[in-house]
Amino acid sequence: MAIDRAPTLTDVARLAGVSLTTASKAINGKPRVSDSVRARVLKVAKELSYSPNPMARSLHTGRSGFVALIIIDTLSQRWAVPALLGAESALSQIDLSLVAADARGEARRLNELARVFQARKVDGLLVLGDNNVVTPSLAGIVSVPVVYLHGDTGDTRDVVHLPDDRGGIVQVVEHLVASGRTRVAFVGGPAGVRATVERARGLQDRLDELGRPVVGGVSRCGPWSQRWGRTAADQLLQEHPDVDAIVCASDQIAFGVVQAVQASGRIVPQDVAVTGFDNWLAFATETEPALTTVDMNLADLGASAVRDLFSIIDGTSVGRGVRYHDTTLVVRGSAP
Repeated sequence: MAIDRAPTLTDVARLAGVSLTTASKAINGKPRVSDSVRARVLKVAKELSYSPNPMARSLHTGRSGFVALIIIDTLSQRWAVPALLGAESALSQIDLSLVAADARGEARRLNELARVFQARKVDGLLVLGDNNVVTPSLAGIVSVPVVYLHGDTGDTRDVVHLPDDRGGIVQVVEHLVASGRTRVAFVGGPAGVRATVERARGLQDRLDELGRPVVGGVSRCGPWSQRWGRTAADQLLQEHPDVDAIVCASDQIAFGVVQAVQASGRIVPQDVAVTGFDNWLAFATETEPALTTVDMNLADLGASAVRDLFSIIDGTSVGRGVRYHDTTLVVRGSAP
């Protein structure tokens, strides 16, 4: 069973016929592993001379057991925290540790941090971006494995994990149509940013397929703010008083839209249904009624990015390009 290089946890898992998570639990004495499986994993680990001790393994394989996460901009920490928690949970299951740093929205600092972490011998890098703007690629900057999440680099050589914004909005449209809504409008975020563009296209394409118009079009764009939501809804209701559903590109915008609809004397959802996007609980559960919205499942996104990164570190090809992850429609009182 000997192999011609330093054994890895992937080797142990493959030869024992179990998952990486199960192999890690068995080797580290964690619960929820049967005695027979644990014995099989430990037998394979012994035959391969695989060491579960981090220091010994580091000397044997040249790995540090650490992965660095660089957050492009902590001003977007609403998205960073759940993705980080998902990544950390996945890393702990495969016996890796996480260190993090903030690039403060600066490409130069991102490059500097990447070089510093590479010099400190981290095994790989996770780069957590902003779904609104392009994430600078580290291709050619560092040689350690890099996986990006919640921000596209535009470089086809990179491995990128993104929420399926279009798919999420399609879920919203189909839910509204199934509930009998026929006059659907859209209020977007900043014009030209990826999240707005993808969500607007998803709505437009699905309504086109259903043979229905987008009331007022998809070019009604503005800041990610409650104030913009109120302003946009006021305009929309004046121009199209028969609208019966307003799809918003974010929960923050939807919060303001609900306020404006109610201020006009209409009732949410009886007269006008309102939906958001993000499942940001500070807004989604604080409206009255609470918002129907789309959860991007960011913890799962972070965990999936970690699994790809670990495979690359372990010498397994995962391909290149963007992986789009399913979102979840969360139905609440604003659009039951």
